[in-house]
Amino acid sequence: MPQQVLVDPPRRVSRTVYRRRRVVVFGTLIAVLAAFAYVVASLVAPVPATAAVTAHDRTIVQPAAQLAWPGYGSSAVVAPDYPGASASTGSDASVPIASVTKTVTALVILDKKPLNGTEDGPDIAFTQRDVDIWNEVVAEGGSWAPVVAGTSLTEKQALEAMLLPSANNYAISLANWAYGSTSAYVDAANAWLAQHGFTGTKIVTPDGLDPRNVSTTKDLIGLGKLVLASPALSAIVAQKNVTLPGAGSQDNTNTLLGFEGMDGIKTGNTDEAGNCLLFSAQVPVGDTKVRVIGVVLGAPTHDDLWAGVKSLLTSVKAGFHQVTAVEKGQTFGTYKTAWGASSKLIATETKTFLVWSDTPIAVDLQTRPLSSGFKGDILGQGTFTLNGKTETVPLALATDVPDPGFGWRLAHPGGFGA
Repeated sequence: MPQQVLVDPPRRVSRTVYRRRRVVVFGTLIAVLAAFAYVVASLVAPVPATAAVTAHDRTIVQPAAQLAWPGYGSSAVVAPDYPGASASTGSDASVPIASVTKTVTALVILDKKPLNGTEDGPDIAFTQRDVDIWNEVVAEGGSWAPVVAGTSLTEKQALEAMLLPSANNYAISLANWAYGSTSAYVDAANAWLAQHGFTGTKIVTPDGLDPRNVSTTKDLIGLGKLVLASPALSAIVAQKNVTLPGAGSQDNTNTLLGFEGMDGIKTGNTDEAGNCLLFSAQVPVGDTKVRVIGVVLGAPTHDDLWAGVKSLLTSVKAGFHQVTAVEKGQTFGTYKTAWGASSKLIATETKTFLVWSDTPIAVDLQTRPLSSGFKGDILGQGTFTLNGKTETVPLALATDVPDPGFGWRLAHPGGFGA
């Protein structure tokens, strides 16, 4: 009998093949979808942001000023527009101030008879009484300027006669004109001084010859500020020479006018006070001018006074520094990405400060992270602060920081493994 061969039914074979094919197809599809998802995720996922590595000084500090103080008396200086720019030496006691007194006289006269910067003011008639005052001043050995009975000077001209040649007789005549008598003027002057807080200053005559006319360096700096704040007086004390009716040509006793921008204010000299100068100057420093007010009291001679003031003012000028705190193109940091791109972070502007002595300029940087960017993109700012005033400078990319590209993204999806 022949052997029988058993064969699977066709249905069973086709079912097995189908199942195997389905596994292959679905496996392939899943792999394709997974690969597609990987590529998509790599392309759309954010790349890591890079913070700038910054390096900068926290403060910028210059050398401290070394002031050349005179070796006599007492002195003080201030630059009113620069906080901290003030200093003094010697006694702060009240001392005789000689004809520097006439700054008080001028201010108190204008308190009663105001003048603006362009007015000449009312006419003042000079009489024999004023000639007698002149003769008395000459006899006392005080400074004077001629006066002729029957002439008239404007208020401005009379102030010029008092302040430029330091004429005692014109100080007395002006006090009489404005207040009726010198005693009434003295009362008004001391009341005015008290009202303005000049507690170290006392006036007994309008001319300064009496040694009981006293003040302090602190008060005199304040009085100098008020003289400069008066358009009429600041213009008068800056003049080197003036020609006046009855008095002729009169020179300013302040022979330092023009030195380092000096434009005032008043000299003084008596045996008790020594040689004195209350001065002001627009000191040239770099491309700007610095207002300086100073006073030197008690110099033994005029030569000592002029030399002392010159040295002091020169040293004040040297105490100012024109500082470039930041220069356009200056590097403040660097960006370095995980994919090898990099760029410097640079300043887009130059900022220069005028600094007194060792006053610090504070420096602060703010930056933001970077993934990619273009040259010139602003990514932060530098803030520079001096005496409470700030200047800001934008910080930008020096070069492009390109995207990492397709290959890097595929190898580092979302930045992982960077």
